[in-house]
Amino acid sequence: MSGEYRVRFDAEVAFANGGGLSTQGFRLDIAGDRIDDADLAALFVRHLGLLMVSDVRITNKTVIEEPHKGGRAVGGSPDGATRRLIELSHLVTDGMITLPGWPAPKITEWLTREASRKHYAAGTEFHVARIDMIANTGTYLDTPAHRYADGADLSAFPLDRLADLPGLVVRLPAGTRAVDRLLLAPYDVAGKAVLLHTGWDTHFGTPGYGTPEAPYLTADGAQALVDAKATLVGIDSINIDDMGPAARGERPAHSLLLAAGIPIVEHLTGLDALPPAGFRFTATPPRVAGMGTFTVRAFGVVD
Repeated sequence: MSGEYRVRFDAEVAFANGGGLSTQGFRLDIAGDRIDDADLAALFVRHLGLLMVSDVRITNKTVIEEPHKGGRAVGGSPDGATRRLIELSHLVTDGMITLPGWPAPKITEWLTREASRKHYAAGTEFHVARIDMIANTGTYLDTPAHRYADGADLSAFPLDRLADLPGLVVRLPAGTRAVDRLLLAPYDVAGKAVLLHTGWDTHFGTPGYGTPEAPYLTADGAQALVDAKATLVGIDSINIDDMGPAARGERPAHSLLLAAGIPIVEHLTGLDALPPAGFRFTATPPRVAGMGTFTVRAFGVVD
């Protein structure tokens, strides 16, 4: 016998934006002699490169010993050949609200131009501003220390996990709340900064931004990204986790990603200006000891 296995099955696929797909007797290579329905559904979605899948129902599954035939990769490429820098951060201003009920930043002057003149030669002056703010202001980064007492903080987290990363945008259908494993299954996320484009950033700075309807990453979606070895995960919503009452304060996406050393960037904006893939992503905070989160200047580089 070959020592390699394939699975034969029927599948009913439903799409988040309407419609469906039905297959009978489909065959896929698998690593061993068994696979559960959830893993098979994700493998099937990735193999076909299906987007916006809301559900896959597997029936008539049979594992057979048979030589592998090979799978197809899912990829993308950017448009154009001109190098561009894409701003992905919200502007931090005096009194702005990032999280409803949390303190707003206060931007003042520590040294005015007028006051500085007495310290320097004629015609020479300087300005030094002061900002008082909490770390979770604007677009910010979560390191493992945000969730875990013994996790790496801003000063200890590796720079190569935050800067010049290969990027991937996962665009979600309008109205999507829960970003689950099936919606992520078509994408090759290994080693990439995975940016979840929900469109919720259009509500930033309004009362609607913090409503329970805000999109989020589910526990199984987070686990799928951990298993597939994503490098960083970002979202243009108020939180990577569900903030609705049904969540009861649980934060599985934070818990799973940060436990695996995968940093999180929340409150991104402008993801619609990025291509699906083929760009580089950076979100770096100051190197501050003892802090688990901080505001970043996030941006994409498109060649």
